[in-house]
Amino acid sequence: MDEALAPEDLLRLQVLLAQDVKAVRLDEANLVLVALTAQGEAQVPLHPTCRPDRYLRLVRELLSGHALGSPGGYPVFLSRWTRHGQLESENLGRLLLIGEPEAVVAVVHSPALTDEIARYAWWAMPTIEHARLMLRRETVARGEMGRVLTDFLVEHLPFLQDDHVAILDTVAVLLAAGRMDEVQRQAVWRRGKRSNTYYVPFLELSADDLPPPHAQARTVPPEIERLAAQGNRAAAMLKRAYGSMGQTWLAAAAEVLERPETQEVVNRLFNALGAHFRPAGARPDEPLPDLEAARAACPQQAAEWAALAALAATSEAQLTPIFARTSAIGSLMRRKIAPLTEPLKAHICTLRGQAAG
Repeated sequence: MDEALAPEDLLRLQVLLAQDVKAVRLDEANLVLVALTAQGEAQVPLHPTCRPDRYLRLVRELLSGHALGSPGGYPVFLSRWTRHGQLESENLGRLLLIGEPEAVVAVVHSPALTDEIARYAWWAMPTIEHARLMLRRETVARGEMGRVLTDFLVEHLPFLQDDHVAILDTVAVLLAAGRMDEVQRQAVWRRGKRSNTYYVPFLELSADDLPPPHAQARTVPPEIERLAAQGNRAAAMLKRAYGSMGQTWLAAAAEVLERPETQEVVNRLFNALGAHFRPAGARPDEPLPDLEAARAACPQQAAEWAALAALAATSEAQLTPIFARTSAIGSLMRRKIAPLTEPLKAHICTLRGQAAG
């Protein structure tokens, strides 16, 4: 006997698909098809005439034939569209009609994603990973879904617990998207008191716009003020470090450096340290611009110039020989990288006007 959809299911599905359906998902556990239409959600209970997995395949074949013109569905059409450069917004929307989780994944990864399609994809499969992926798209971040996805990610940050890579990626996406309000930014920043991993994306992306409270600024020596005013870039960097925001940045970096939990956190921190003290586009192995002139003009600041030079040269490449030989995390990792982190701590103390611990 040929497998076929139950007559009542076929009729209801045909009536449903005659409407303006935006997305479809299949509740495989309860055997219910749920559709998002222009009028809201609609449900079609399914009545299998064969094994549930085979029956769901028949349903997907019907959906695929309607949406894509072929029961072959995903990934056959996706592969064809990709080869011919046709994975555009219209085709993306049609992928959401076939009830395939893999098709939703393809949609949220697509550069052609729009704010409207993001809304339908979010309805089809609302996960933290999908929220991060879609919020990376500028059109989505600036659209209505930008606010929705931001609120979701902020609310679900506590559920990431000790997944430090997920924390790094999620906070970085939130900062890059720029849709958090000030209350949310401060709440995420305060989470750094529980896990200093939260500070790292702020150090990477918001060095000059960290949430309050800010540290007290240090007094900039007059000779450094003069040098900075004359365009000396090393002096300008030192003046920046002495400012309230610079001191706040250094305090957060010192806190992470004191107790990083994973290798990824350390790698990201080292890159953030180097990028913060180097001109844009400069390599870690390049001399800090105007440093020698600053040293000659202000020899009394020798410790500060040495600190700037050392921090500007920092990058994850320094960690590679250590991490290539170990997968250690936590306290064991911190002991292995101490020859690199202890001097950096001392340099940060110098810029903060503190005695090295």
